[in-house]
Formats: sequence, C-alpha cells, structure tokens
Amino acid sequence: MSTPDRRTSIVDAAIELVAAQGIRALTHRAIDTALALPAGSTSYYFRTKRALLEAMVDHITDRTRADFLAAFGDSTPSADRPREEVLNDLAEGVGAWLDRMLAHRRAHLVVRYALTIELSADPELHPRLVGSLFSHPRARELFEHLGADDPDTTAADFIAVIEGATFDRFAGARTHLAAGTPESTAQLTGLLAAYLRGAFANSAG
Repeated sequence: MSTPDRRTSIVDAAIELVAAQGIRALTHRAIDTALALPAGSTSYYFRTKRALLEAMVDHITDRTRADFLAAFGDSTPSADRPREEVLNDLAEGVGAWLDRMLAHRRAHLVVRYALTIELSADPELHPRLVGSLFSHPRARELFEHLGADDPDTTAADFIAVIEGATFDRFAGARTHLAAGTPESTAQLTGLLAAYLRGAFANSAG
C-alpha cells in the first residue's frame, strides 16, 4: 500500500473509531489494532495525536467541500426567477444534500460535531470545523443576492437550522427517521422551506 493510501486508511479508521466509540477512544494503538497494522504504524505517519486530529479535520472539511461543489457548484441563482421558486429550489437542494450526507457520510458528521466540541478552544481547527458544513460567506452572498433585509443574520440563522436539523437526525428526536428515503428528504426540505418562507416573509421582492 502506498504512503498516501496508508495515510488515508489511517484517517478513515480514526474517523470510524471516534464515530463508534467517542473521542476518548482515539489512540495510535487503537488504530493500529483496527487496521491490523504492526504496532507503531499509525505513529509513523502521524507522530502526535494533534497531527492525527489535523488530518481528520482536513479530510472531513475537504470531503464536505467537494460534495457541496458537486451538488451546487459556484453559481448563484438567476435573478430573473421568482424568489419563492428560488427559495423552494434551495430548500429542496440543501435538503437532498443533507440527506445524502446522513445516508453515506454519517460517521463524518458525528465526528465533526465531536471534534467541534473537543477543539472548541483551538483557534485554528475549530473555525474550520464550524464553517465546514455550509459556508457563512457563501450563504450571506446568496441571501444578499435574493434581497434579504439582513443577509448576514439570515445566513447565520439558515446555517443554524441546517446544523440543528443534522444533529437532530443522529443524536436528537428524529434518529428513527432513516436517511436515504423520501420521508427523510421531505422532512429536511420542509424544515428548511419553513425557515426560508419566514425569513423572507416581510422582504420586498
């Protein structure tokens, strides 16, 4: 196995370990055991726990960014379309995107929240984790484009709804709702649509 592949395998194993057993279970020895590697293999590639955490944050944020770009690209909605139609499409698109992540990247989402708490005092890694699910600058730009009265607050609140909806699905009241089903996507879409309708209820346009 090449070095990049071995490093990726170690990071993936670390994410799965934390998702299943919690952050306290994360040790170099536990990853060696999980991958059936000779003792000391993980520490060869990641000398410290901090280096391993950095690699986990890099992997989660890079993968989330790639998934977001694959789903939405860098374009902004056309200003020629009715705003209500654009908001409905936004709710449907983000709802479907969240559902896919919950279905196929649940471990990444669980670990992202675990690390966000664990690294809350880290001035480098914590901001990266906070901004990795949905970019606040991009959301602010989007809502400014759509004519929100206060794009910055609207963006922050929209992200808060997304964060809450995601957490609710693997650690809250809706853990019973299976991701990857029409019911799952409909629940997420409906929640986001309700927020967007309320946010723009008194805006012109």
